[in-house]
Amino acid sequence: MSREIHIAVNGSNQGKGTKEQPYKTISFGAEVAQPGDRVIVHGGEYREWVKPKRGGTSNINRITYEAAEGEKVVIKGSEIIDHWELVEGTVWKATVDNEIFGDYNPYSTEIFGDWSMDPLDWHVHAGDVYLNGKSFYEAKSLMDVKNPVKRTEGYHAPWTKKMEPLLHPEDSIYQWYAEVLEDVTVIYANFHEANPNKELVEINVRKCCFYPDKTGRNYITVRGFEMAQAASPWTPPTADQPGLLGVNWSKGWIIEDNMIHDAKCSGISIGKEELTGDMLCTKYHRKPGYQHQMESVFMALQAGWSRDKIGSHIIRNNEIYDCGQNGIVGHLGCVFSEIYHNHIYNIAVKHEFFGYEIAGIKLHAPIDVQIHHNNLHHCTLGVWLDWQVQGTRISKNLFYANDRDLMIEVTHGPHLVDHNILASDYNFDNIAQGGAYVHNLCCGTMRREPVLNRATPYHFPHSTGVAGVTFVYGGDDRWYQNIFLGGTKTYTEQSTNGTVDYNGSPTSLEEYVERILATGNGDNEIFEQVKDPVYINQNGYLKGAPCFHREEERFVSEKDPKVKIVREDGKTYLEINIEKGLIEMKTKVLDTTDLGMTRIVEAPFEDPNGNLIVFDTDYNDVPRDINGSVGPFAQLKEGFNRIKIWG
Repeated sequence: MSREIHIAVNGSNQGKGTKEQPYKTISFGAEVAQPGDRVIVHGGEYREWVKPKRGGTSNINRITYEAAEGEKVVIKGSEIIDHWELVEGTVWKATVDNEIFGDYNPYSTEIFGDWSMDPLDWHVHAGDVYLNGKSFYEAKSLMDVKNPVKRTEGYHAPWTKKMEPLLHPEDSIYQWYAEVLEDVTVIYANFHEANPNKELVEINVRKCCFYPDKTGRNYITVRGFEMAQAASPWTPPTADQPGLLGVNWSKGWIIEDNMIHDAKCSGISIGKEELTGDMLCTKYHRKPGYQHQMESVFMALQAGWSRDKIGSHIIRNNEIYDCGQNGIVGHLGCVFSEIYHNHIYNIAVKHEFFGYEIAGIKLHAPIDVQIHHNNLHHCTLGVWLDWQVQGTRISKNLFYANDRDLMIEVTHGPHLVDHNILASDYNFDNIAQGGAYVHNLCCGTMRREPVLNRATPYHFPHSTGVAGVTFVYGGDDRWYQNIFLGGTKTYTEQSTNGTVDYNGSPTSLEEYVERILATGNGDNEIFEQVKDPVYINQNGYLKGAPCFHREEERFVSEKDPKVKIVREDGKTYLEINIEKGLIEMKTKVLDTTDLGMTRIVEAPFEDPNGNLIVFDTDYNDVPRDINGSVGPFAQLKEGFNRIKIWG
């Protein structure tokens, strides 16, 4: 018989867990909750790491953790420190007993591991200091805390070979430094004009806020909380991947209507666990991280990685911000999930550390994952999908004011990118093949490269079963009914606007085979010499964006449509000027039968249930008429358009 278990800050763990006699901690409720139970948490602040002892048994017999209706519930991975001593000037120190940290001291835990990059000469730690909710920067030394210098440069961005600027350079002058001793940790911080004993000062204490310490805690719902200030560690795909909030290698979670912020690294994790590898490259240097990542795929299969046991999570209607590495992260454990209506921003823009595993959403092996109707802005990278991006759909998302909007890497498709607004200057890193791009607005540049030194797996459709392993040759892409803008600055030698980078590619599989046969006898080396086929038609090229030279039907204009993203009163609008010729392009409503099958995987574009996808609704889910239209909107008019795109 299901029941309600009530939690309140003025309750007692010796109570009955009723509304009249609630328990005091969420953790105690998690100890007693059984499948079908609702753990209702009443208003207040809870400083604890909730580790669910068990999960539900099915989608209709789950354990639900939820904030009481109309009440604000905050779970924090931090503790208040109010015994600061003045050292000199505006520098204070606090001596903290190490017992507060248990077996995980964030001030001795380095943000370091596979694919971490900067800083090169020292290591940032998982700890942090917050003044009235605002996080500080860790200083390299106590001397730097005493003599703060305003940081004017960010990290060295590896994809551009340029120094990326700090988005908030003024933040860098608030610094802390810690000395970890046997029994205590001494934290020094420069509070400038503030008296830390008269303000709210908190320090990271716990690795997570809500995360099982055992795998297989299935069918849990987490709803309506604010969670913040956790010392979550670096989460590459070859490591254990705990987040501030996460599922720990489970199935069927629903994470909805939460506010997640100030994770040192990752906010929400739907990723891998420790037994399939934990940063073995960094620890032992016997093999490259790539090889360990490949091994983790096959170890996961041996451990039961399948639709029956892992994934199928729903992450929706959350606000995720101010996280150092990722808003949402996952490798392997993210399969068959749906991520939608989330607002993700200020991810990795503090630039305190850097590596190759950073994005608003960073997923490896997102098989059949559906990412739609999200708003991602002011991120170092909006969405980065890596390895085994098969059956994945990125649809009707808003990207703007990001260093980069979207990256898809070392995968063979089929993956579908449709009806997205990509409004940053740098839209897309296409380090993949076998993608279909339909009805997108692309306001910036694209970089495209093959990868012939890292073979990656591909799968039987809608399955974790590995069908083969091969390199990424590039191409085998489809670009239909998109709008491209030219004139934006390029960030790499390979970056370009429009589709001109595909010039020289065959336009059918038959032509591709003819070119292969013409090269003579051979094996892999022949396929490395011939460009994959591409399928490009009925796109609009504005502001001088260059087009694929063999595109038969297209609209080309030098005029600037003056695209602008405007935020007003909690809503976001797109402003764009449209020419009559673009509206009058004769198109049809496409479906996935128009996209064919990918060359390597030999699989069609379809939904996770194997059904046809019809592109008959636009970015705002407005129905398209029978004639179709170019770009993400069905009802553009000639001249000035102002369209609500969020809120």
